[in-house]
Amino acid sequence: MSYLAIKLLHVSCVLLSYSLFLLRGIWVLRASPVMQQRWVKIVPHLIDSVLLGSAITLALMLELSPFAAPWLAAKILALLLYIVLGSLALKRARTQRGKLVAWLAAQAVFCYIVLTALTHDALPWRTLG
Repeated sequence: MSYLAIKLLHVSCVLLSYSLFLLRGIWVLRASPVMQQRWVKIVPHLIDSVLLGSAITLALMLELSPFAAPWLAAKILALLLYIVLGSLALKRARTQRGKLVAWLAAQAVFCYIVLTALTHDALPWRTLG
């Protein structure tokens, strides 16, 4: 596959993954029974697996290393934080308030990840101004 095809796949998976996270967060906060449907438990993992695979493929194609590209290291660390916050928001937080705070924080981290990817800067706000 070409670089552009992999990048399109990656960006598409980002949009799908985030959209589903946003929707699942709303469902959790509303205690919707939709969260118990089988597809809701399977589809996000499939999308995220393709997302990770495409990210690794892009890094290999571009010969990028998190050790040589600080923005990529920052993005990976932010991704780990996003995963923890997402887990709290959708499952592990004990209260609805805790789920809401984690869900909102995850959105902020997601924005940071996207800005970091777009600017190739670990501090993307300094290149946006």
